[in-house]
Amino acid sequence: MATLARKLRLHDYFALAFGTMIGTGWLVLMDDWLGRGGPLGAILGYAIGGIILLPVGYVYGQWVKRLPDAAGEAAYTAQVFPPVVSYFTGWMMLLAYFIVCPWEAVALGKLAAYVFPWLNSMELYRVAGQPVFLPRLVLGVVLTIFLGVLNYRGIRLSANFQKLMTSAVLVCFLMIVALSVTHGAPVNFHPLFSRTPLISILLTLQIVPYFMTGFESAPKYAEESNPEFRAGSYLWAIALALGIGAFFYAMCIAAVTYSAPWQSLLGKRFATAIAFESALKVHWPVTMIFTMALLGLFQCFNGNFAASTRLLFAFGRRRTIPAGFGMVHQEFQTPSVAVLGITVGTLGGLLLGDALLVPVTEVGSMASALGWFAACISFWMVEKRAGMRVVTGLGILVSLVLFLMKVLPVFPGHFSPAEWIAFGVWVALGAALHWGKS
Repeated sequence: MATLARKLRLHDYFALAFGTMIGTGWLVLMDDWLGRGGPLGAILGYAIGGIILLPVGYVYGQWVKRLPDAAGEAAYTAQVFPPVVSYFTGWMMLLAYFIVCPWEAVALGKLAAYVFPWLNSMELYRVAGQPVFLPRLVLGVVLTIFLGVLNYRGIRLSANFQKLMTSAVLVCFLMIVALSVTHGAPVNFHPLFSRTPLISILLTLQIVPYFMTGFESAPKYAEESNPEFRAGSYLWAIALALGIGAFFYAMCIAAVTYSAPWQSLLGKRFATAIAFESALKVHWPVTMIFTMALLGLFQCFNGNFAASTRLLFAFGRRRTIPAGFGMVHQEFQTPSVAVLGITVGTLGGLLLGDALLVPVTEVGSMASALGWFAACISFWMVEKRAGMRVVTGLGILVSLVLFLMKVLPVFPGHFSPAEWIAFGVWVALGAALHWGKS
């Protein structure tokens, strides 16, 4: 029986985890971030988010040492909860990864149309009032199929692609920060918050789980580590991804706000590019920013695509969904049927167009926080050492609060009816696959 290829090292795990986190949100949704928190509220939201998620990352690092299973949260919760709880916990985490794939496929057309306006032509139909254009749809289809083929043919190809994209994104990021320092002004930060400081930070914290989801993806590849890979290195990969990811988002917000008055960017598409073009009075930084955004899109799409396939594969192997999804390709040693499944699902989501962009942020945030909560509470139940339980307790508290912030009406920015419907559709699909597996 074929098994998954064992070829990944520490830098591969970091690239896959970091790349799964960092996509195009810092360009496509910068105006939304600033509208939520103002510059300092948004910066503190991401900085605090990165810090408070460290206990959650620690729990994942401990879990993967004990249980190196591609099922991740489903495997962890299975140690202490009934099978149905385990399955739906994993199914929620699959949502957090998978939902990013059509998001990035749609975002590709949105980015490209900014540079090539003719792509906004040949309208096919509308979803929630948003037009879907044929050229942009074709771009998303091509990229989805490319990543599908890449992941079908081997984890080594996927990991090398991820490392290349991650390195290029970090280089471009440093250049953008340097440009901001030399051409911006502190006065552009005023006012520091969009509302009261606490509300501004809370509104940003609500979306942090969605944009920080990915640090916990490293354990999904635990069965594909190089034979010489040390189990303790998973924690290093997770911590690096969390720390550098939070720093990346915070510095992007700071660089944009330092470059142009932030209130002038509200409601503007691609506010990050507009800020730098306004500050420098030339167009070439915009080209660099869009290049960086495309690289980030590729790495985020690929990272979430790969993580989704591992979870779907693990569900099939555990026979909690049709067993065919658990097949491994004899030659490429990849979860080939799961790759095909995620490819088809992404193409289906792509058909929804721009109407997909904002709601998935909210639903993905809730799904991520729920998965983190389940992993932490499961570890609390199996771990007896007092010190470990203290850290795990912090992880439980953080993930529970992040989850409740999305579902309780008492918090501003809670789920809308449309988001509850999207969540319900996903649960129904999971139920249909689970109970119709035989």
